[in-house]
Amino acid sequence: MRDTKTVTLADGTTQVDTVYQTIPDFSFLNQDSTYINNDTFKNKVYVADFFFTSCPSICPIMHRNMKKVYEEYKGNPEVGFLSHTIDFKYDKPSVLKRYAAKLGVDDQKWQFAYGSKEEIYTIAEKSYLVSVTIDSTQKGMYVHQGWLVLVDKDRRIRGAYDGTDAKQVEQMAKDIPVLLAEYKK
Repeated sequence: MRDTKTVTLADGTTQVDTVYQTIPDFSFLNQDSTYINNDTFKNKVYVADFFFTSCPSICPIMHRNMKKVYEEYKGNPEVGFLSHTIDFKYDKPSVLKRYAAKLGVDDQKWQFAYGSKEEIYTIAEKSYLVSVTIDSTQKGMYVHQGWLVLVDKDRRIRGAYDGTDAKQVEQMAKDIPVLLAEYKK
């Protein structure tokens, strides 16, 4: 998620600086069958996750917990939410639209993203550092980690929280204003 490097300052001294994992450019269809990309989240802190609509295990818990944070920040234009489906076969935009409606999300603040298996699985594992896979022995066939990933306005990962753990999700909700405050300086 983050690393450190030694940098040389203008006066010749050195110091250790933090290097955060950065989310690359992306473009996916959303629940309204329109393209979303990094500009959709420009000047926003956002929470990202990976799920599938027919998930029989952790996804309903993750999204119930995420919905509480969404409700808390619903009126804040500097905060967004992005859920990527890992079910590239079934979770087409129309399915995501029904899922969002069932969840009680009817605005553009929370985007539900659909893309090819290669696009979604690559950004999950290489950029958000979330493991996703297909396992035909598992109920639902898809296996993924339940992380809610907090991304700052510079597209850097600043935290990862277990979306099934209410205490960790509460901590994430408390960390959002801390990140927002960094940009007020």
